[in-house]
Amino acid sequence: MSLYEKIQMDAGARLTNIDREFALFMSKFEGTDVFELFSLSSRARVKLSGNKVDLCSIINAKSGACPEDCSFCAQSAHSKADIKVYPLLSREKIMEAAASARENGVKRFCVVTSGKKSSDSEIEEICGVVSDIREIGLLPCATLGLLDYAGLKKLKDAGLHRYHHNLETSEAFFSEICTTHTYMEKLNTIKAAQLLGLSVCSGGLFGLGESWEDRIDMAFALKELLVDSVPVNFFMPVRGTPLWDKGLLSPMEALKIIAIYRLILPECEIRVCGGRNATLRDLHPYIFPAGANGLLVGNYLTTPGRNTQDDLQMLRDMGLEP
Repeated sequence: MSLYEKIQMDAGARLTNIDREFALFMSKFEGTDVFELFSLSSRARVKLSGNKVDLCSIINAKSGACPEDCSFCAQSAHSKADIKVYPLLSREKIMEAAASARENGVKRFCVVTSGKKSSDSEIEEICGVVSDIREIGLLPCATLGLLDYAGLKKLKDAGLHRYHHNLETSEAFFSEICTTHTYMEKLNTIKAAQLLGLSVCSGGLFGLGESWEDRIDMAFALKELLVDSVPVNFFMPVRGTPLWDKGLLSPMEALKIIAIYRLILPECEIRVCGGRNATLRDLHPYIFPAGANGLLVGNYLTTPGRNTQDDLQMLRDMGLEP
């Protein structure tokens, strides 16, 4: 009996309700067996979104000097990474980036700031930007740290559509990568955003030394939270950070993560984001058979991204549409 046949026998109707045991079973697939997994994750993607791929873009609107000690992050003041450090960008500069994203067919535009949380004055400025982003026909998103209900409400009233706040990893592994804030604080921010009726984008970063159990535990935490979009980021070492000498995940392991997340979270956008260039290499187009139906295009926070026109051509070559 092939692995595919075993999946079909064991899963059946469970393919829309994968449990932790079955997810761990799938995580052990290696080599060409992973392609049998793709046959299922691709079917789940098509059922959810057909040939459509949701595109988003971000701007690093405030960079560096973050007091938090996240071991993977070049923007942490605890790292020695050589990055640009600057305060909140002007409204004009943010809107220039938003207009450029719109020209490339992007649907969502996210304003990202470094730090544990944006200050009240920064939130006021960003509220104005949120209104402007919506006026030019984009869905405004924001990543502003551990905001409370009051700060999130100001953004919602200004027209914010979605708040992004990653769990990063499992609750059990979180203290291995950050000690200056807690996993529970993250949950509180996500729940406050949902209480206000905001769409929530939350996922994590893979390749930090976490186990497959950690990866699967995070997937089920996101499932329980009922988030709308799950960004899948792959760790890309930056010299000067505590983890800079850690290697990249293999392309097949990265694709397996996407596939298993698609099957655990069949109703979510699975959005491939940071680190995809270096990690996926020539297997880049396989993110869609693996189950991805969302893509972050353009540059990332402190590292350059893949050329947007190349991504758009990849979609056309795969018979997909933004």
